[in-house]
Amino acid sequence: MVMNKALEHAIAAVTRLPEDEQEAIACLILEEIAAERGWEERFTSSERKLAELARRARIQHATGETTELVFPPDQ
Repeated sequence: MVMNKALEHAIAAVTRLPEDEQEAIACLILEEIAAERGWEERFTSSERKLAELARRARIQHATGETTELVFPPDQ
């Protein structure tokens, strides 16, 4: 896989830092990647649940069980 120019530039800048700062930045990057994957997994695994909630909401709206929201709310 080819690294894009922005990442290439960032990596080059990081290599000029002291080792402890490189370590800290590497940890931040890896934590961010793990967090992003975590969100993707949670959204993927909740897809069925969200579809069911949307189906129920449509039924409630169709049967008049919902009320219109007004923004900004009247004071």
